[in-house]
Amino acid sequence: MSLPAPGSFALEAEYDIIIVGSGGASMCAALAASQAGLTAAILEKRDVIGGSTGFSGGLWWVPDNHVIKREGVVDSYERGRAYFNAVVDFKGAGSSEARRETFLRTGPEMVAFLESQGMQFYHADGWPDYYDDRPGGEPRGRSLMAKPFDLAALEGWSDKLSLYELSKNLPLGADELVPMFLFMRTWKGRRKLAKLVTKMTINAARGRRVVASGGSIQGRMLEMTLKRNIPVFTECRTEDFILDGERVVGVRGHRQDQPFDVRARRGVLINAGGFSRNDAMRQKYQRKPISGGWTNANPGDTGEMLQAMISLGAATENLDLAWWVITSLNPDMSWPKGSVAKDGKIYPFMHNADISCPNLMIVDGGGMRFFNEAASYVEIGETIYTHHAQTGKAIPCWAIFDSRHLKRYPWGTQLPGAKPVKDWLASGFLTKADTIAELAKKCGIDPSGLEVTVERFNGFARTGIDQDFGKGNNAYDRYRGDPTIGPNPCLGEIAKPPFYAIAIFPADVGTAGGVITDEYARVLRDDGSIIEGLYAAGNCTSSVMGRSYPGAGASIAASFTFGYVAAKHLAQQHNGPHAA
Repeated sequence: MSLPAPGSFALEAEYDIIIVGSGGASMCAALAASQAGLTAAILEKRDVIGGSTGFSGGLWWVPDNHVIKREGVVDSYERGRAYFNAVVDFKGAGSSEARRETFLRTGPEMVAFLESQGMQFYHADGWPDYYDDRPGGEPRGRSLMAKPFDLAALEGWSDKLSLYELSKNLPLGADELVPMFLFMRTWKGRRKLAKLVTKMTINAARGRRVVASGGSIQGRMLEMTLKRNIPVFTECRTEDFILDGERVVGVRGHRQDQPFDVRARRGVLINAGGFSRNDAMRQKYQRKPISGGWTNANPGDTGEMLQAMISLGAATENLDLAWWVITSLNPDMSWPKGSVAKDGKIYPFMHNADISCPNLMIVDGGGMRFFNEAASYVEIGETIYTHHAQTGKAIPCWAIFDSRHLKRYPWGTQLPGAKPVKDWLASGFLTKADTIAELAKKCGIDPSGLEVTVERFNGFARTGIDQDFGKGNNAYDRYRGDPTIGPNPCLGEIAKPPFYAIAIFPADVGTAGGVITDEYARVLRDDGSIIEGLYAAGNCTSSVMGRSYPGAGASIAASFTFGYVAAKHLAQQHNGPHAA
């Protein structure tokens, strides 16, 4: 069955459902609407499709789903709820009891629905929940991935997929890349590297373009959507809502510089992402210091539709929050070698797996550790901002490590043995010294504070127990450690000179606050009333995860689930006012 050609869809004057944005919730909602017999159209402002999901590591975190159960994981709604409540301690409107219940009950249904539509899932077995030691936590993990996807299946749409540049030719998923980064330390890492090289060589010889992670999710979703002849429009910038009284009945904007008005018989779903790349909004709503230039979110994450919903009276929550993943910068705030592509595009280093490895710790300007370096990346970002507000010494904070860490482990996208160390030293990105005290002075860190912290940290490394922050205590920490190091794979002494330091800043892969929605994904006002006809999902909403991140793919799973929920609710409604 051939897919409709790009440009073959004509933008009609009216559909049952208008979906703005093409990220995680959008195609899922469109498929659910189509199954229910409704017409839906997806309007994407960029020239590529897939939003931040296409840029992502490509996982769904869904408790009690059937895919992990058929792989032998024993899970249940009750166990998932116990874990969710043990981790998501934020009690806000976006994470209400009703929304939690909807996510936990409907997430598995959404997974089963997508599989029935053609999605090819597999369990990212061994990628633990981020707090697996809490009640209901799962050491094998609850995260799903999409099997690698050959872009040839998209026919003429193959260049229309939103992809993270550095993963365009990687046929291995993020679950395989994590152990691969240890290829200088483990045979498992070497086998993964050999597998990657072999697959890339074969694909190149055969002219195949196989993608994994976020690309495989959105590639398959786009194929499924087009097979059902659901129209997807690119370069279609939505700018405002059409109202009938206070009810949203459509959208207006410009498509390739031509104005359009499109009406929605049932409702409008906004899944247009957050505002990571809108520096004015970040300065207005978020904690300081912050910069829209530090983000790894997709280029379309600019916040216009969030602003439009706020203008309609939508209530908001957690606008100061993002899905943090720390980065590193030169002293003059420029980007280090390795993070700038040949075409000049910036791909900030993201530090999660590398800082979990031994022979490294992170300290504030006083030389004090203040978090577990192997913790959830969102927790680390939140901790940095909290500590900075209390002390003024956490932005930047400093990664302190010795020559063994520099040699053995990756740094961001730079693999062991291929780091541009000379360039880093010349630019000041990497600071080098023969003693800890000298290193501290060069970085402006309190020398006595750093020396005491290093001595205490080294004692923890020898015993294998981090008495201060518990680095390496749970399965998630150890998953990204070095299994050749004992007694704790995440702890190693910082003792072999020369010593090094790099400045660390809070970056992100998307903002995480936005409009408040109810359990049906309907947008609410401050007084709790419903903005009729308006639904929202994804990073333009206040997340059901609150201010926490329970496991790999939590934000994508919530986006897909509430897009699915919105479509099902819209399918149950008539053209008149909605009732729950």
